[in-house]
Amino acid sequence: MSLEPPIIQIENLTKHYGSLKVLEKINLDVKKGEIFGIIGESGAGKSTLIRCVNHLEAPTGGDIIFDGVRLSALKRPELLQARQQMSMIFQQFNLLMQRSVIDNVCFPLEIAGVSKKDARKRASELLELVGLSDKAKSYPARLSGGQKQRVAIARALATNPKVLLCDEATSALDPSTTNDILKLLQDINAKLGLTILLITHEMDVIEKICHKVAVIDQQGIAEIGAVKDVFFSPKSDTAKKFIYAKESRIQGFAKEGHIRIVFDGQSSFDPVVADLVLRFKQPVNILFANTKDLDGKAFGQIVLQLPKDASIATRMVHYLKEQGHTVEEVTDIG
Repeated sequence: MSLEPPIIQIENLTKHYGSLKVLEKINLDVKKGEIFGIIGESGAGKSTLIRCVNHLEAPTGGDIIFDGVRLSALKRPELLQARQQMSMIFQQFNLLMQRSVIDNVCFPLEIAGVSKKDARKRASELLELVGLSDKAKSYPARLSGGQKQRVAIARALATNPKVLLCDEATSALDPSTTNDILKLLQDINAKLGLTILLITHEMDVIEKICHKVAVIDQQGIAEIGAVKDVFFSPKSDTAKKFIYAKESRIQGFAKEGHIRIVFDGQSSFDPVVADLVLRFKQPVNILFANTKDLDGKAFGQIVLQLPKDASIATRMVHYLKEQGHTVEEVTDIG
């Protein structure tokens, strides 16, 4: 087990706007090379949190330690240097419309004092990395949303940052383009060893690329853990809402008689429902089922409505657990 310190340490972070409390006592660590997701509903403080990480928003209390350096102790010139190692991409891309694609990517290098020749060489390499070499001379107005975000990613990588901060980077994109951008971020993480901290309100984004997730609610962290662990056994009501309450057929569940079976890639091929019905000679109702790819491994879930006879339902649950399945009761959390 590596004893290397986290690249980002958030310690008792608090952020207030006057009497409005947005964040309270946030604590979490992000390891080098990790894709770490922060998920929460609108107004939960996600964007404020990620902006506090690079001190675009000054914390009211607590601190951010980046690569061993306490940011609150830095003078402004030192803080600006630290920010160059924490590049950021946004939901609305924030490209300079009067500049060509390659000039957009060169922009942070110009600010850093890099020569024009070296800047354009670096920009060309990055455009190839994000698959836009043929768009170097184009202008943002002629690009699709996905292409604009690829330019923004290339620009963010220009200064060789240690961390990429993603502020709802796929929220303005259609599902297919979102998948392409997430795959690109995964590839960049693997090729460059770049640490990625992203915020989102979409559990699908977390499930597709993140290693760990923190669920934010009521100005604090409701739950934190490996994505597969939170998926298998969500502890907080907020996490449960994101994982399965978004399914319309789960809304308004009764308090009893519904279970959620979670399975991994190995058990997903077992005829769980058929086996249950044949063994107990009782019908069950499949409310919904789906499969997901979590960090390259297949996981899935089935929500069942069990027979009204409590004794049979109890025996069914006991049998499923005996077979090694992860089973939990599902109640109305909507």
